Amino acid sequence: MTREEKAQLIAGLTEKFQQTDHFYITDTSGLTVAEINKFREMCFNKGVEYKVVKNTLIKKALDGIEGDYSELDNVLKGFSGVMFVNENANVPAKVIKDFKKEDKDQRPKFKAASIDSDIFIGEDQLDALSKLKSKQELIGEVITLLQSPAKNVVSALQSGGDTLAGLVKTLSERE
Repeated sequence: MTREEKAQLIAGLTEKFQQTDHFYITDTSGLTVAEINKFREMCFNKGVEYKVVKNTLIKKALDGIEGDYSELDNVLKGFSGVMFVNENANVPAKVIKDFKKEDKDQRPKFKAASIDSDIFIGEDQLDALSKLKSKQELIGEVITLLQSPAKNVVSALQSGGDTLAGLVKTLSERE
């Protein structure tokens, strides 16, 4: 690969990191070609982009974006693949976990993730990341919580209105 090709690859990778709020770094070494193709297919079906990139190129691309990603230097060793997702930060974690259920060697290995510039390192973080709620789920929960007291007030007023109407009717029928 020539210097120009590397520079173009780094520029493209830097742009991808800038456009994407969430990315995961994995190690798929030890998987067969068929297994890697199956993993790529699972990623594609869930809207996750997966790229295998040299660690030095990942480091250079991360140096070109805003934020401190120096914590990732320790995990950028060996074989690395990057999973990019824009909306639901938990989808790559779920893809990794689903694939691991089928693989007896527990591959791919989760190295690290960046979720809205927060860094998560180590295999033990994968469960927590898979349980993250999407922005839409959180908004839905907040709306439900906000609606609950209003619904109680409205139902109380409606039931009280029926009682009040019955009382007025009874009083008007009396002579």
